[in-house]
Order: sequence, then structure tokens, then C-alpha cells
Amino acid sequence: MTDRQGIVFSLEGLPELEFLQVLRDVTSDPAFRRPLQIQAREPRPGQSAQLTLAFGPTDRELAFSAMQRLKTILLRYGVQVDSVVFPPQDAETSGLTAP
Repeated sequence: MTDRQGIVFSLEGLPELEFLQVLRDVTSDPAFRRPLQIQAREPRPGQSAQLTLAFGPTDRELAFSAMQRLKTILLRYGVQVDSVVFPPQDAETSGLTAP
């Protein structure tokens, strides 16, 4: 199985309705097609919503383009993205990374 990396977007203060709208937009957008994978954690009391863009080592360029598209979708709903941590290309650790 291929090691996957991830770009984690923590969506602090995003209400559930807007989160569902963002998720709908992401799942219907061709920028997030396979082999990319979106992992979602809905907002709960005391816990921010989170979207993770997971990808394999050979899909970095595709993931970078999808990350830019996700930032655009988030801005549409008034979510400001202050920083994004993109895993280094030569990461020795496997699994998803978080900022």
C-alpha cells in the first residue's frame, strides 16, 4: 500500500451548515477526483471542523492544484486560510501530517 500524506485544513468557527456546503462543493468538484481523497470531520461543540486532502507521493502536483481550489471554495464561504502546511517532498515519515 502506498504511503499517504495530507494537507490539513482546520476550519475554526465554521458553522455546520456552511461546512456541509463546503463539503458538497468539494465532493462535486473535479479538482478532488481520485487518486486524491478528502477526509472530513464535522464541527462539534469544542471541536473545529476539519478537511484533510490526502494524497500519495506521486500525486503532489495534483494535490497542490486541489489545495488552491479548496482555498478558493473556503473563501467563497468567508473562511480565511491563514496558513497551510504542505508536506515536504522527501518526507521520511509515512501517514498524514498536520500543522
